[in-house]
Amino acid sequence: MKKETQCIHSGGYRDIITRGLNTPIFTSSSYEYLDREECPYPRYFNTPNQEAVVRKMCALEGGEDGVLFSSGMAAMSTAILAFAGAGDHVVLMDELYGGTHAIATNEFNRIGIHYTFAPTEAEAIVQAATERTKVIVIESPTNPLLGIVDIRRVADLARERGITTIIDNTFATPMNQNPLDMGIDVVMHSGTKYLGGHSDLCCGVVVTSAERAARVRDLARNLGGSLDANSAYLLERSLKTLSLRAERQSENALRLAEFLERQDGVIHVFYPGLPDFPGHNLAKSQMRAFGGMLSFELDEQQVDTARFLRRLKLITPAVSLGGVESTICAPAVTSHVKMSAAERKRVGISDHLFRLSVGIEHPEDLMEDLAQALNPK
Repeated sequence: MKKETQCIHSGGYRDIITRGLNTPIFTSSSYEYLDREECPYPRYFNTPNQEAVVRKMCALEGGEDGVLFSSGMAAMSTAILAFAGAGDHVVLMDELYGGTHAIATNEFNRIGIHYTFAPTEAEAIVQAATERTKVIVIESPTNPLLGIVDIRRVADLARERGITTIIDNTFATPMNQNPLDMGIDVVMHSGTKYLGGHSDLCCGVVVTSAERAARVRDLARNLGGSLDANSAYLLERSLKTLSLRAERQSENALRLAEFLERQDGVIHVFYPGLPDFPGHNLAKSQMRAFGGMLSFELDEQQVDTARFLRRLKLITPAVSLGGVESTICAPAVTSHVKMSAAERKRVGISDHLFRLSVGIEHPEDLMEDLAQALNPK
C-alpha cells in the first residue's frame, strides 16, 4: 500500500463482536493470563491499543517492530540507554532537540557514559567516534536550524564500525523521510508533534528491527514510560490524517519561507526547501517534501522582537510544535533553554531566532499575520 493508504488501513484492531471500523479502547490494566503465551499489561508495552499504533508506525517507517512511549524523551532516552551503558561512548550532533542535549549533559556523566557533540556533517559525526562508541544520535532536519545531514553516509560509516545509529525523525515525519530505508538502525519520533498533530497528546515512539525493539522494550519495562489506552487510541486516530496534514504543512511552510525571505527586518530564513539553503540538494535526495518547520532570524535594529510576538493574531507564541494550528517560539527561552548561552551561541541559536511550526491554515492568512507583526504602522 502507498503511505496515504497505510495511514488509514495499517495496524488497527478489528473487534469481531461489534465489527466497528475503529480500534476499541481497551481500558483494562489487568488481563487474564491462563492459556496464553504472553499476558497484556500496559507497562509491558503489549496492550491492543499500544500495538495498534506500533503496527501502523512500522508500516509507515518500514520497520519490523517498535515501542510506544509516554513522551518523546522517554522514547529517545530509552533507545540510547538500550544500546549504551557505563564505560561506553555516545556521539550526538550539536544541533539536537534541547531535551536530548540535556539528557547527555545532565545525566550521562552520572551513569558513566562518555559523550561527544559533533557538527552537522556526516564525516565529522563519525570521526568523533572512538573505539568505545556504541551509539550515534542524529537529527535531520535539525531543531531549530533545519540543518540537513547525509543520513546514508552516517549509516554506512557507523555500520562499518558496528555502531548503532539513532535518528530523531520528528520534524520530517514518516511521510517525508524514512531513515530505516537509508540504513539507520533506530527511528524515534516525538509523537507529541506531527503524529498526534492536534496539540493534545504527549507520546513518543521507536521503530526498528525486531531484535533491537526487543532490547528497547526490555529496558522500557523497567523504566516504565508506557502510554495509556485512551492516548494510544487518539494517536492511532490522528495518524489516519497524517498524510493530509504533512502535505498541507509542507506546502504552507515553503510559501511562508519564500515570503519571509522578501521581508525587511528578516536576516536569515532556515528552510531546506529554499534553493539557496545549505543542504537543499541533500534534502531533496532523502526527503519527499521538506516539512512544516522553518526558522528565521530578525534584525533587532529594525524589529522589536518582543513586540513582534505580541502583535501576532493567528500565529500563537507557544511551546511544542506540529499541530494543525501555526505556532511560534524563541528557542533560546523555550525548546533550548536548558542549553547554556555559550552552547546556544556555538550552534547558532541566537536570542532573536524564531521557530515557526506551520499549520494547515490558508497560507495567505498566515503571511498577512506575519507582515502586520513585522511592519506595524
